[in-house]
Amino acid sequence: MDTAVDVHGLRKVFRAKEKAPGLRGSLAALVRPRHRDVEAVHGVNFSLAAGEVVAFIGPNGAGKSTTLKMLTGILHPTAGQASVLGMVPWRQRQQLAYRIGAVFGQRSQLWYHLPPIDSYELLGRIYELDGKAFRARLADLVDRFDIGPLLTTPVRKLSYGERVRCEFVGCLLHRPRVLFLDEPTIGLDVVTKQRIRALIRSMNQEEGTTIFLTSHDAGDVEHLCERVIVINRGTLIFDDTVTALKARYIRTRFIDLKLVEPGCRIDLPGVRVLHAEDYAMAIEVDTRVQRIEAVVSQIVASCAVADITIQDPPLEEIIAAIYREV
Repeated sequence: MDTAVDVHGLRKVFRAKEKAPGLRGSLAALVRPRHRDVEAVHGVNFSLAAGEVVAFIGPNGAGKSTTLKMLTGILHPTAGQASVLGMVPWRQRQQLAYRIGAVFGQRSQLWYHLPPIDSYELLGRIYELDGKAFRARLADLVDRFDIGPLLTTPVRKLSYGERVRCEFVGCLLHRPRVLFLDEPTIGLDVVTKQRIRALIRSMNQEEGTTIFLTSHDAGDVEHLCERVIVINRGTLIFDDTVTALKARYIRTRFIDLKLVEPGCRIDLPGVRVLHAEDYAMAIEVDTRVQRIEAVVSQIVASCAVADITIQDPPLEEIIAAIYREV
C-alpha cells in the first residue's frame, strides 16, 4: 500500500517560564526570567498506510494534540522528520491544506455569526473548487450529514451536535485524502456519536480516506479503528491492532451461563461467581490464573448448560488499565 503518513524521530520541546517562589523571586524573575524545557513529544516513529483508520490515544498531556499539530503544519518540530502525502507539513502547509482535512472538537472553521452555507461558499473558493463539482459535492454531504434545514441558520444558533455535523461537511468539501480528527465526538450525545461514527466509516470505505483519530472515547476506537497507537509522556508505548491491544491488556473475562438444571457449582482458582440464580450464572475469570478454555471445560463437564456466552471487559476498562500502568 501507499504510505499516507510517515514519521521518524519526531520531537517537540517547548520552553516554559519557571515561576519563582515568593515576592523577591517574582521580582527577580521579571528582570532575569528563568526557563525550562518541556518535551511534549519524544522521538516518535510510525507510519500510516493509505486508507487506514488509526486511533492515537493517551492520557491528557501525553503529546497527542502536539503530534497532530505538527502533522498538519501548525507547529514546527524541534527535531525529526515527517511527511504527509509526500509533503513536509510545516514546509508545505499551503499545498498540503488542499489535500488534508482536520476537525478539532473544540475549534471551528465556520464563521460563528454566518449560516453554514456562507462558510461553505467561501471554502469552495479557498479550495478553488469548480462550481459544478462544488455544488454536487455539497449536495451529497448535506444529504449524508442531514444538515439541509441548518444551512441558512447562523452557526451561533445551532446546537453543539448540529455544529459538529456542519463542521464535518466543511472539512470534507475538497475530498481530503487524509483526515485528522482531534476529539471529534467530545460532548456529543450517544445518538449523534453513533451517527458521526457511521458517517466517518462510510467516508473511509467509499473514498479510501486515511483517518488519524485522537479520542478519549473508547467507543470511537472500538467502532472505527483496527489499529491503535498509544502515547504517554511523548513516547509511543504501543502500536498494534485493537485485537492485539485487548489480548495484551485483558486481565479478566466474563462467562454468562443459562442452565438446564439449577445447582451448578464451579470451584477453580481465579474464578469468581458474580451472580447466581436457579437457571443463570455470571462468572468472572482471572486469565492470569486460569485459562478460559479450562474453565469452560469444567463448566460443561459439571453443569447442565443450555447456553454459554464469553465476553471481554469493555474497551474503556482496558484503556484505563493501560493508563494505570504508564
